[in-house]
Amino acid sequence: MTLPRRVPIFDGHNDVLLRLYRRGGTDAPQAFLEGEAKGQLDLPMARQGGLAGGLFAIFVPSTDGAIGSNGNTLSQNGDSDALSPHAVELTQAQRIVFSMMSLLLRIERESRGRVLICRNINDIRQSLKKGVLAPVLHIEGAEAIDQNFEILGVLYEAGLRSLGPVWSRPNAFGHGVPFRCPSSPDTGPGLTDLGKELIRACNRLKILIDLSHLNERGFWDVAAISKAPLVATHSNAHALSPHSRNLTDKQLAAIRETGGIVGVNFATNFLRPDGRRDADTPTELVIDHLEHILEQVGEDGVGFGSDLDGAKIPRGIGNAAGLQRLVEIMRTRGFGKQLIEKVCFKNWLRMLGQTWGGAHTP
Repeated sequence: MTLPRRVPIFDGHNDVLLRLYRRGGTDAPQAFLEGEAKGQLDLPMARQGGLAGGLFAIFVPSTDGAIGSNGNTLSQNGDSDALSPHAVELTQAQRIVFSMMSLLLRIERESRGRVLICRNINDIRQSLKKGVLAPVLHIEGAEAIDQNFEILGVLYEAGLRSLGPVWSRPNAFGHGVPFRCPSSPDTGPGLTDLGKELIRACNRLKILIDLSHLNERGFWDVAAISKAPLVATHSNAHALSPHSRNLTDKQLAAIRETGGIVGVNFATNFLRPDGRRDADTPTELVIDHLEHILEQVGEDGVGFGSDLDGAKIPRGIGNAAGLQRLVEIMRTRGFGKQLIEKVCFKNWLRMLGQTWGGAHTP
């Protein structure tokens, strides 16, 4: 009996750089490249699970150090009212961003051709053909961006191709959605005037704008301004899990209208109706959310946005090595080869090509 081939997966979000930054040590790049049986993502795990590339996030933790990139210290039901993430000062944010960028650059340099930081769609396509891991540099929360946007151009030249204006805390650009379940995503004000200028600046540079941590008003502010496809790199369906971080059907319809994409998040608190962080959550819930988003956005508008190394994920996936389990579930549910390939990598490549294509005007 011939086993089904492994399908390459391009992923919308991971936090491995944050994990390695917190780990510290001059050997952090080699720990990623050779593996050390820690965390949810390294190069050996990626190869085992078919992870071909994705958006590698840089996230600046809150100054109190209490909350991780996915609110991992919050209470079991995801209620964040008792914890208010502190804002991050510009200089500190820039220092941490540059440290994590340096870490990714060192991983590429020490990889001996096994990792290539991708700056355009051709880089990704060639990496997939050659079996080279294809990270794309993403920043989650724009605290490191100055009010004149001078650093934005520098970061672009260094490889930045995707930016979330906010994480789940307020900053100079807007208001992030808190971690609450049950809750509507309509939790407060949207983008500031400076935030609206940031969206226009990202459009000029052809930098992807990530909606995942914006509240609903911020989402609609971006929708009114941006000329690029609407993208939520790691969010789920509010209709299935009433978490403030998830997207309503109305928001999903807006993403469909622009040819955008949603990356389905593996975080159990965004999968479960009760918002619990529980590794015993059925893996099938990931595909439940995927199917709902398929119905709302269409087969060209959904992929994966795992949140590996940033979330508690179902035990049935475990880490990047278990990604093909999702392919198995899709096959069991009758997904055809073409649709599986769209979900796993082709939709992301289409959308990135559409967002990045053509010359940019700084």
